[in-house]
Amino acid sequence: MPEGHTIHRLARRHQKLLAGSEVRASSPQGRFAEGAALIDGAVLRRTDAWGKHLFHHYGDAGDLVLHVHLGLYGKWRDGTGEPPEPKGALRLRLVTQDHWADLRGPTACELLSPEEVAARTARLGPDPLRKGADVERFLDRVGRSRAPAGTLLMNQAVIAGVGNVYRAEALFRAGLSPFTPGRDVGRALWQAVWDDLEVLLRAGVRAGRIITTEPADRRRPAGRPTRADAHYVYGRTGLPCRRCGTPVQAEVMAARNLFWCPVCQPG
Repeated sequence: MPEGHTIHRLARRHQKLLAGSEVRASSPQGRFAEGAALIDGAVLRRTDAWGKHLFHHYGDAGDLVLHVHLGLYGKWRDGTGEPPEPKGALRLRLVTQDHWADLRGPTACELLSPEEVAARTARLGPDPLRKGADVERFLDRVGRSRAPAGTLLMNQAVIAGVGNVYRAEALFRAGLSPFTPGRDVGRALWQAVWDDLEVLLRAGVRAGRIITTEPADRRRPAGRPTRADAHYVYGRTGLPCRRCGTPVQAEVMAARNLFWCPVCQPG
């Protein structure tokens, strides 16, 4: 599932390509035909993201809001000029004079009012990529919770935008066991996790990929990291930890595979 950096990157791209233009909207698949008809011919005023949720604000006041959650299978594709012939399950097509954007397979594609957007985002935790994010709300929530740290970071009501990769990597970088209850971690360490996630997510927005390793911990310290060198523990079950050599462990937590080093992240 795309993590928060991908959605913020999409919001920026759609702002650049589509915002300020009148948009022709259609649903070749037909599943979003009524919604597409309501924004067809409207001007996209601005785009926004909160965690894994993307918002397009249409109309004179920007008060007709397209909400998209990609889920596991959703994907945007865009291009310039005339769009290709629609094929397959194309949920939404947006076309301006110069660009087009196609949406396939999202978990959610719906129109919301500003009040509904506010209600939706109120249920989400703070997003480290949003300016003025309420870190105190995050610290209060994790500091009172009996849930394991690895579960808390996957809970979108606790912190928005963090997915399976950032969870594993942030915990490793903090030397924090994913099994430690949130209330036993300590405020300073949770603050350090938040600060590190801000850095990692912003780097992900810039690069368009998740890179969490430091150059000294890569097989090839110089140059752009390869996919094999990009992560410390995520997807590396049984491989030696980059720092201590202990085999990386994995088990299911919060319905997703969790990866950690039992030596560098003692319980």
